[in-house]
Amino acid sequence: MRPSNDPDAHPRGPEQAYPVLSVVVPVYNERLVLPMCYRRIRGVMESLGLRYEIVFVDDGSVDGSADQLAALAYTDRNVRAVRLSRNFGKEAALTAGLDNARGMAVIVLDADLQDPPELIPDMVKAWRAGADMVTMKRRSRAGESWFKRACAHVFYRVLRRLSELPIPSDTGDFRLLSRRAVDVLKRMPERSRYMKGLFAWVGLPTHEILYDRAPRAAGSSKWNFVGLTRLALEGVTSFSVAPLRWVGAVGMVAATVGGAFGLWIVGKTLFAGEIVNGYPSTVAVITFLGGVQLLSIGLLGEYVGKIYIESKQRPLYVVRDVCELTLGLAEPALQGRE
Repeated sequence: MRPSNDPDAHPRGPEQAYPVLSVVVPVYNERLVLPMCYRRIRGVMESLGLRYEIVFVDDGSVDGSADQLAALAYTDRNVRAVRLSRNFGKEAALTAGLDNARGMAVIVLDADLQDPPELIPDMVKAWRAGADMVTMKRRSRAGESWFKRACAHVFYRVLRRLSELPIPSDTGDFRLLSRRAVDVLKRMPERSRYMKGLFAWVGLPTHEILYDRAPRAAGSSKWNFVGLTRLALEGVTSFSVAPLRWVGAVGMVAATVGGAFGLWIVGKTLFAGEIVNGYPSTVAVITFLGGVQLLSIGLLGEYVGKIYIESKQRPLYVVRDVCELTLGLAEPALQGRE
């Protein structure tokens, strides 16, 4: 008996017009690498002999990438260009791609070609064997500085320890999702999104493939230290309340030590008749406790801020238009994800 993920096992019908595979590619200022990215993805997909679509999502590029994508969409029937109204961030662009993908399986990869499209056949093979999610774990990270590799190594392991959810380490957005997994993700309403955590939250049968990550094919990374730090903070606060518990524990320890120190001073004054001098130590204690309080307030602010963002219920993204050959011209689509 064939697994349910085998497209040949499904009955023929009107849905045959839909693609079997969708490749979602978020794009932000990748003009230099887009032609190569398109050629390599198209070559791999054609070799599979399955109906497919390539869904490029332009996240408000300002270097001409959006026009390049529109040109591709108007010359290749298998290409769709979803152009967002402005830059909403990679997590939102990735969500827009999943929302617009029509395939029975959806492959997500970056436009910079650090994730080789040539691994797609292996991913499809695992999907056809029954996996709802095929994750690609990085065995090596060529072209990245030792500092970035070290930070990534520490972050993934800290997040794994903090989170009650087993988020895989050394695993990015490069993966395959079954239609069932995509439909589950589309039902998630949160606006503050850490996609790697959401992928892990789904919990459907998963197959892991090791690969060596390549250097960028062209251009430079759009991520800087501040952006990566913000994403890391998003990951921690989205899937763990451990920082709040830690701050509470530090506060309890500080209060206990402070109380014991206060009792010691009172006892020494009452029973030994000594006046305890020590303005420097007092200042040090006050400074320490003030720092703990400010840290606690800042951490609480992060969680309260997430509640504030969620409560406004704004769309996660707004689509300017969708370009594809069957329409002949761009289809206005000024709507967002509700």
